[in-house]
Amino acid sequence: MKYLFSFLILVGGLNIPLLAQEDIDLFEFWKYYSDAENSMYKASCELAFEQLDDRRREISGLTGKEGFLQRQSKVRKTLDALIGPLPEKTPLNAKVTGVIKKDDYRVEMILFESVPGYYVTAALFLPRPRKGKVPVVIYASGHTDNGFRSETYQHVLINLVKKGFAVFAFDPIGQGERWQYFDQQGNRQLKGTTIEHSYPGVQCYIAGHSPTNYFVWDGIRSVDYLLTRKEIDPERIGMTGRSGGGTQTAFTAAYDERILAAAPECFITNMEYILKSIGPQDAEQNLHRMIEQGLDHADLLEVRAPKPALMVTTTRDFFSIQGARETFTEVKQFYTGLGASDNIHMVEDDEGHKSTRKNREAMYAFFQQYLDNPGSAEDLEVETFPEEDLWVTESGRVADLGGESLFSLNQKVVNQQVEALKQNREQSSGKLDLEAVRRISGFSYPQQPAKVVFSGRFQYEGYQLEKYLLQGGGDYQLPLALFKPESAGNGQLVLYFDQQGMKKAAGQQRLINELMNQGLSVLVADLPGIGSLGPGYLKGDAYVDNTSFNQWFAGNLNGKSIVAMRAEDMVRITGFAKSQLEGVTSIAVLALGTLGSEALHAANFETDISQVALINPFLSYAEIAMTRHYMSSYIPSVVAGAVKIYDLPDLMAGLDQRRLFVVNPLNAQGEAYNDQELNNVLNYPGQVLSNTGKDFQLSTDLNESQIVDSLLEWFK
Repeated sequence: MKYLFSFLILVGGLNIPLLAQEDIDLFEFWKYYSDAENSMYKASCELAFEQLDDRRREISGLTGKEGFLQRQSKVRKTLDALIGPLPEKTPLNAKVTGVIKKDDYRVEMILFESVPGYYVTAALFLPRPRKGKVPVVIYASGHTDNGFRSETYQHVLINLVKKGFAVFAFDPIGQGERWQYFDQQGNRQLKGTTIEHSYPGVQCYIAGHSPTNYFVWDGIRSVDYLLTRKEIDPERIGMTGRSGGGTQTAFTAAYDERILAAAPECFITNMEYILKSIGPQDAEQNLHRMIEQGLDHADLLEVRAPKPALMVTTTRDFFSIQGARETFTEVKQFYTGLGASDNIHMVEDDEGHKSTRKNREAMYAFFQQYLDNPGSAEDLEVETFPEEDLWVTESGRVADLGGESLFSLNQKVVNQQVEALKQNREQSSGKLDLEAVRRISGFSYPQQPAKVVFSGRFQYEGYQLEKYLLQGGGDYQLPLALFKPESAGNGQLVLYFDQQGMKKAAGQQRLINELMNQGLSVLVADLPGIGSLGPGYLKGDAYVDNTSFNQWFAGNLNGKSIVAMRAEDMVRITGFAKSQLEGVTSIAVLALGTLGSEALHAANFETDISQVALINPFLSYAEIAMTRHYMSSYIPSVVAGAVKIYDLPDLMAGLDQRRLFVVNPLNAQGEAYNDQELNNVLNYPGQVLSNTGKDFQLSTDLNESQIVDSLLEWFK
């Protein structure tokens, strides 16, 4: 059962009029902040822009060949750290499952395992006749349902083989024969290849790495396979691909030095223009903390220098052509500094995100030159194959083979992290490493006090409603509304955060009414991405169940999670209440839904928060990573990489001097836990808090009215 927290109105005591829900609006008055809903994304971008400026200053300061080589060495080490660790090389167990013979070439359907049980479907196009070993071009497919079998990609593959190249085309995970998510009737469960990448890709981020790791590994193992073929010249290996295939080409060629010539198409631009236009794209395009660690698209080419590279671009691509031009200028200077200016090239055509004849012929000519295979670069009209003819498996999907998936491989990683976390808990005796939490989440304790703008007061029977704007962590204002009983209160203030925003919180009239009857004041507020401060214009190509994974990716790129942004603002609000609201002696946080994650972070960093109540919270990041079908709405409140060091139960245990109340917790699928599951998750914080003698209360299976009653009793 999925619990929904929606209080009923109860007349009695103080009576909050319905008008108050409209009275709490602030941005209708403060017109200057009309773009408030984009606050979270723009704050994330501004941090990234500062980091990119730092990178530019470093690049502009490079002098002499030695300077460029030092930068190249630094980038290579950073890529190793961000992409890796890569799996151990194991037997490929490759086999040919079918052959097609043509007069001037043949096609072999290849199945191999990049890791045990993780099947890769591919096709090897071999020219006929051949004299000795031939150069090979690895082709990575863009985001198409049928992978390299699309007519657009087949056209390129067949043109290359007719020009005397061997061509090795493989399906990226989540495309072609490597779709991962099917229901019991065999129907696809996720909409589109970008979701097939990002939905399990998010779980990779939770483990602390980008799914780029797995995409690059498939490319590396493709090279390994080709080196087993006597027909292939190991000194003449190239790689290309368009769109998502351009991504895979750029990252794989940056990592694998055996690839001599690389021609990524319709991908290379720069991160500034991506953030300012389409936003971060699906998961594998974003290395975890890539921008924070000083990397941009240019580095994927510069780290290869002096090996030949060709940027294939179009002027109306959604990957900004201006970004591509600026990147090429930088890369050209880098190659020149290493004495290889003739090895870097760029071609552009006036088209959208498409393959054009001009660009294809430039790519053919590039490989003909650098893989030493001269001939005509004319783009030929060719006959393509029906999709089924190029199937590697009998059914056209590797899922029927019962092997590994991106989810299952990452699940094993998280299982190991969870076991290590359990051991760490035993050794630490319940003491939380707050510095590690700060580093991983990106939390930075706010400078106090933040600027506040008083924005009006309403007088109602028995209480006052006051409105404020408080400077947030970026160039945005936090809207606050304070419900304050007229009679002398007891000095307690409840900060109430609802995952649907402050208007929803203010509508919980019975709770606020009864809390004021008990002498408590209640302050409701919006946080970045929520209510009037969200969700913003950017949905992106990984928009699942009304949740933008792409906005979350932005925080992963710059190292400051959405959780950290919101937790910092919770701390700012706490500081405002403590220093500027008269008579406040104690502060409690009531968080509804996913914001329990942010509330726990805030309370661990802010000791002025004396009580924390969580309603309908999820309880574990690791559990989300290990659940095949998880709630997408949880993801903005997840800290990528946290489970290497901590999880939400550790933050609960960190409240050893405060009171904690957890009501109707939900599992990764948004359902109530059974008793055994709940004990497994909460056993650790329960033990730690009981040892300190502090109040840790858990209530389950409460209905709406019972939730209110239990909260009122707990706050007394």
